[in-house]
Amino acid sequence: MNELILAETQIEKQIIEIRGMKVILDSDLAILYGVETRVLNQQVKRNFERFPEDFMFQLTSEEFAILKSQFVISRWGGRRTPPYVFTEHGALMAASVLNTPRAVEMSVYIVRTFVKLRSLYYQHKELAGKIEELEAKLTTHDHALNQILKTLKLLLEKPVEEKRKPVGFKK
Repeated sequence: MNELILAETQIEKQIIEIRGMKVILDSDLAILYGVETRVLNQQVKRNFERFPEDFMFQLTSEEFAILKSQFVISRWGGRRTPPYVFTEHGALMAASVLNTPRAVEMSVYIVRTFVKLRSLYYQHKELAGKIEELEAKLTTHDHALNQILKTLKLLLEKPVEEKRKPVGFKK
């Protein structure tokens, strides 16, 4: 059980958001599957028809530059071409084309982690909606309470007595 939690925690750290999708880099996926990045990419290219755009895509030069600056990758070492990134479905498909025992085992953990992240996202979104709803209610309640307080203050103030004309006949 501890191995499961440890594996899911490691995977969770490797999942990033690009173009509004949760994805994992090809190099991170290759490490998880126990193969070299070039082997993973080679298998993907051989089975390219299994990887539509919503399963896998290659980063643009701009996205790659931002990614390099975030992870402080050396200009001289490392990769020269933008990496491929895999969504949840793409990671599962990559495990099927690699067909190694380690890839099959790790794909289960990867899918569980993606599902967990999706669940957390929806819980967060739901919570944010409830907070906004409460804020709206509080705003209307604050306005109503202010009106009540103003009215009470007016009622509690002593009325200023005006000089009245005497009642009766004048001579």
